[in-house]
Amino acid sequence: MKTEKIIIANLKCGGCATTIKNDLLKLNGVNEVSVDIENDAVNVNYNDDVDRKIIIDKLHSLGYPEATAENGLLLQIKSYASCMVGRINNL
Repeated sequence: MKTEKIIIANLKCGGCATTIKNDLLKLNGVNEVSVDIENDAVNVNYNDDVDRKIIIDKLHSLGYPEATAENGLLLQIKSYASCMVGRINNL
């Protein structure tokens, strides 16, 4: 058994968490899933024979890519910052 914390992008609310949990639990070999909205994290407990890429691909297909420099987190932060600056400039 493996337990892994995966930091993802685009996690916003309880609805996101429910979708993630329900869909990951449908994957063979995934035993337990919990979602930490405040920390943009998905905790997954899965069998040793499950390829991590399957979990990452499923999250990506749901719109929650792993937060890496190339795939989400930095670009998301940049977009939020740009949005905030734009809102302030419109005051």
